[in-house]
Amino acid sequence: MSDVQLTAYNVKTKEKGVPVLNAVIKKTAKGAYMVQGDDGKGNKLTTLVNAEKAMAAIKAGIAKQGW
Repeated sequence: MSDVQLTAYNVKTKEKGVPVLNAVIKKTAKGAYMVQGDDGKGNKLTTLVNAEKAMAAIKAGIAKQGW
């Protein structure tokens, strides 16, 4: 499943579908998976993903595991 791509909404520039670079996936207190990273221009991005997409991104090497 190498076609996994992590995208988020950029609040600062109001762009949808911005690719998340330097992604780190963390677990929230309630068990959800949160992706944190940046857009390459210094803007921080955060989005929530399901467990399947989170594990696929870690396995593909797109994101690092943060827990």
